[in-house]
Order: sequence, then C-alpha cells, then structure tokens
Amino acid sequence: MAISRRKFVTNSTTALAGIALGKSALGDTVLNDMGNGTLPIVVSTWKHGLAANRAAWAILSEGGYALDAVEAGVRVPEGDPLVTSVGYGGIPDQTGKVSLDACIMDEKGQAGSVCFLQHIKHPISVARLVMENTPHVMLSGKGALKFALANGFKKENLLTPEMKKKWKEWKKKQEARDIINFENRSKDDHDTIGMLALDAEGRLCGACTTSGVPYKMFGRVGDSPIIGAGLFVDGQVGGAVATGQGELVMKTLGSFLVVEFMRNGYSPKEACLKAIQRITKQIPDYQKYQVGYIALNSKGEYGAFSIYPGFDYAIKTNEDDKLKEAESFRKLL
Repeated sequence: MAISRRKFVTNSTTALAGIALGKSALGDTVLNDMGNGTLPIVVSTWKHGLAANRAAWAILSEGGYALDAVEAGVRVPEGDPLVTSVGYGGIPDQTGKVSLDACIMDEKGQAGSVCFLQHIKHPISVARLVMENTPHVMLSGKGALKFALANGFKKENLLTPEMKKKWKEWKKKQEARDIINFENRSKDDHDTIGMLALDAEGRLCGACTTSGVPYKMFGRVGDSPIIGAGLFVDGQVGGAVATGQGELVMKTLGSFLVVEFMRNGYSPKEACLKAIQRITKQIPDYQKYQVGYIALNSKGEYGAFSIYPGFDYAIKTNEDDKLKEAESFRKLL
C-alpha cells in the first residue's frame, strides 16, 4: 500500500523554519496509538527493554521520579554481558576497544551526555552527573573518563572474553562485517537501549545508551549521546528515542523531529512515521539501513515506527508488560 504524500502547512508561529508541520490524514495508513493515559508508563527499545522496564517500574510503581527510573532501567542492559550492543560485553571497535555513548534528559529540558567513554560500565550514570554537577551537556573521551573516576566510578575492562574472541576472528578474516540491518539479524544482536518514562506526577524523562556499531572505526560516535538525535524530551509535549544506524538519525535530528511533530498535533506513532519519512526522502541510500523510533507523549500515549520490519519495543504499565513489533515503512510500500 503506497503512502499518500501531501503538503503540510508550516506553523507560522514556530521558530523552526524548514520543518514540515501541520496535522492532517496520512492516506489509508492506520496509525492508532496505544496507551489509555494511565500513569505511570515506561517504554523502551528491543527485547532487552523488558528487563530494563521492570527495573524502572520498581521505582515508578512506588511513586518515584521518572529520571531515577530511566537511569536504573538502562543500567540493566549496560551491566549485562549478554547484551552485546550496550555497556559491558559490547562489541568492540576495529581496534578491539569498547567505547560507550549515553545521554539522559529530564522533564525540564536539562540534559547530560558522554561519548567515546572507555572503561566505565555505566555511562548513563556518568551522563546524569554531567547534567547535574557541571555547567556542560557533553563530555567525551579522556575528559569523560577523568570526570567519572573523580566522581567515584571504577575503571573496568569492558571487553569480555567472548567478545575478544569474536573480534580476533573478525580481524583475522580481514572482512568488513556487514552492519546493514545489524539490529534485525538475530535474537541476540540488537542495538541501542532507549527508554522513556512518565511517572505518576506526569514527569517525562528519557535515557539512551549504547556501545555503537559493531567493529566501528576507532573514535566513531553515533546518535545516542547527541541531544535531539538519539534522544529528545520536552516535558510539556513528549519524548522520543532512536535506534538503528545512527548516522541517518544524526543527519535528520530524528528524535527532536519526532517531538516537534507531536507538538504540532501528530500522535506519537504518526510522528515516528513522519520522522522515518524524512529519512526516506532525504537520505539517498536509506534502503541499506534500519532506523526505528519510539515516542511517548505527555498524556501517556506511545507509538513506534521503523524503516524495516523487525524492530521490537517493550511497554510496561499497570496492565501490560509486553514486547511489540513496530510497524515499518518498507512494509507499507
């Protein structure tokens, strides 16, 4: 089924010139959002989001703060060596080094981020300290490591024996590993953990953390630590997180774009689709890659969309604790 395209009326009151805005129908596509507005709620990316959501729920269900919940939630995959795309046990870069990226954002628009951070298992907690204890948003590389160590974090070896073995095999073959649709290839090979939570008081916060593309170039940083790309939250409107090939998300400032579409009347699911459409319109070789978005608005409604099938996201509420596959753009064509 082809997606009908139409012109959008630019909201003259917005300062965001060039963003196609305005609410209207999206052809025959069914884009019903889920969630009945009952708080609290937490949503996150991929199957490892189920365990992450439960850790977040332990805080939310007791009336806790959404910021504490998202930090605690994503720390679960960060510390799990079986999750090979986040934290400890993450797939290394081409040189055999594990470097991590993460960011966190609260309902007031405050944000903290770290990138190219080595030797620290929980970059999300370092990112929160950057937000709360410095005048900056992002620290990188050796500076981020120095800051983490000064704040009590312990230096650790993040390269597990299993990942070291796989890296040596990859290096020996001298083959550039196919990273296209890496997120969909197997049950274990997944991507970024991104999480959004709305607590009982209506405070919306988000977190995002990853070890990045497998066997990436040394020094490569993706979308995950970049505010507006991998994560964006506006407590009055909603939040969004991205997963997949970060370069495409960075080029379109995807999570910010999702939130702006929600600001202008689109539901979370519609907003995610429109951000995917921005990629398919502007990135010539988008067909090679997978990108997925999840969004949660301030009313507790959530939605998701991806380029290709295979993107799962997890939801936890009083009624639900489940994994759901997002609809995909290529399947609609």
